[in-house]
Amino acid sequence: MITIENLHVSYTTNQPVLAGLNLHLNEGEIHGIVGLNGAGKTTLLQAIAGYLKPDLGKISLKNEDKPMKTIAFLETENFFYAYITGREYLQLFKNSNFNNDQWNELFGLPLDELIDHYSTGMKKKLAIMALMRQNKPILILDEPFNGLDIESSRMLRSLLLKISQKKTIIITSHILETLTNLCDHIHYLEEGTIAFSSQKTDFHTIERMIFQRIEEKHSATIETLYPE
Repeated sequence: MITIENLHVSYTTNQPVLAGLNLHLNEGEIHGIVGLNGAGKTTLLQAIAGYLKPDLGKISLKNEDKPMKTIAFLETENFFYAYITGREYLQLFKNSNFNNDQWNELFGLPLDELIDHYSTGMKKKLAIMALMRQNKPILILDEPFNGLDIESSRMLRSLLLKISQKKTIIITSHILETLTNLCDHIHYLEEGTIAFSSQKTDFHTIERMIFQRIEEKHSATIETLYPE
């Protein structure tokens, strides 16, 4: 469970990215964060993960004050050391109960080859496998479907649905349909705060509201370019 109260985060004094954001994320659910480019999605995830220190406000985790102990964070762009194999990378994350080869039946990676030779999709799958190896109660995934093919995307969806019963999962995607087919709740981030939230039974409503806001944003410019 995560509770966020009056969260403010800024990179410069006069330009807040998040301003007065409040959000409650229950355990055993998948939460999708959506918003236009620059809305602050990645900033929010980094703040929850403890990568950024808020200017104001509070982020409370269930029975834990140190995010690094309870959160595994999959960033959009993943960093890998040079000249190590996939297997060596996984061993950086200590978990004696995690069987690399058994899990690799899902991911199909050449674990004994250098990561330098991996494709973009293979690197993404290795990062996801490392995320699972950490076995943290809170998983944060920033655009996890980027770089994945259809089969891998479907596999990841099934995996997240399976493990979500005992974890809190937060995920972003620039493809709204990806989230509506996966999440229990979707939260729309706009102008530094959560403009509205929706549960699964009302996803059609939030889709309509988001598309309406996008159309309103661009309609005047389109009319100027193509007047009747």
